Amino acid sequence: MKKVIMGNHSVSYGVRLARAEVIAAYPITPQTQIVEELSEMCSDGRLKAKFVKVESEHSAMACCIGAASAGARAFTATSSQGLALMHELLHWASAARLPIVMTNVNRALGPGWNIWTEQTDSLAQRDTGWIQLYCEDNQEVLDSTLMAFRVAEAVRLPVMIVYDAFFLSHTYEPVDIPAQEEADALLPPYKPARGTFMDVEDPRTFSNMTPPDYFMEMRFKIERAMRRAKGEFERAAAEWRRLTGRSYAAVETYRCDDAETVLVAVSTAASTARVMVDSLREKGRKVGLLKMRMFRPFPCREVVDVLRKARKVAVLDRNISFGSGGIFAAEIKAALSNVPGHPPVYGYIAGLGGRDITPATIEEIFDRTEDEDAPEDPVTWIGLKL
Repeated sequence: MKKVIMGNHSVSYGVRLARAEVIAAYPITPQTQIVEELSEMCSDGRLKAKFVKVESEHSAMACCIGAASAGARAFTATSSQGLALMHELLHWASAARLPIVMTNVNRALGPGWNIWTEQTDSLAQRDTGWIQLYCEDNQEVLDSTLMAFRVAEAVRLPVMIVYDAFFLSHTYEPVDIPAQEEADALLPPYKPARGTFMDVEDPRTFSNMTPPDYFMEMRFKIERAMRRAKGEFERAAAEWRRLTGRSYAAVETYRCDDAETVLVAVSTAASTARVMVDSLREKGRKVGLLKMRMFRPFPCREVVDVLRKARKVAVLDRNISFGSGGIFAAEIKAALSNVPGHPPVYGYIAGLGGRDITPATIEEIFDRTEDEDAPEDPVTWIGLKL
């Protein structure tokens, strides 16, 4: 079935197809329609789930932790300050090895108070042990929701699905909504392994005091599971391609084979960049695009394999780590650091607080990168009104 729906409702349909069993709901712009639609699905019987209205985002994650600890498939959604309020419990969810799925609709953190898109909220949680997947369009949002549950339950780590406020959340696009049978083929009913959830027939202790003799090994196992997540994502994507014909990968390249300058972009900015790559190619300029879908675990090998062949690399960040620069740029530089003779990496900040990233923005980034022999500054801001 094909429907024209907003990005937020793409999540709602994905959660319904995933047969989520517990949904913790607290509204915050711009994700509110996700849980509103899910509440209607629970009310009219389209989704048989426990819909829990909580008093804060902190409580929403606590509810999901409780549900997942009891062996249920759990989901919630948030944005910006709401995600920041969850921070303590994000660590708890991952360290307890709970396969919770959460959508975060990227929104700038205040003050100044701003409801428009920026990636700093999700990227500020990069060290909490959550797998992170960034989406470019509404179809990818729905499909990623299903794959997120599959990956989370395979490696027993939580997954965050991330996309741009308003550019996707409130924008309507045609979306192919798969049949329940297709979703079930990718994601069978959740049956957690014995010993991984609270069971009165198999009593155990969970998340108790852990002395130094054991704590480090627990963290090693989380890291090992995170490393496995990319392979599980690839297997889920291959199965989804077989079922629907739609293809996904941790990173996606566009006209990079002979590109001298490659731009790294994420989410909806990649759509604009793809158009500009075509436009500049028509003018004889050898440019390409590397779109990153997966940020955690960081797909280092795939990134290096593409970028090591370029003469220059530009990274567009819709986020800021104050005192360091763009977060994706820092990760790209780290990935390339051990590659002999690696290309210079030019970092650019643009689009904060929902400001448009236009074709002119992308062209300016390519122009600056090609004109400079080496980066003049660790980070260059594009489109400032000073």
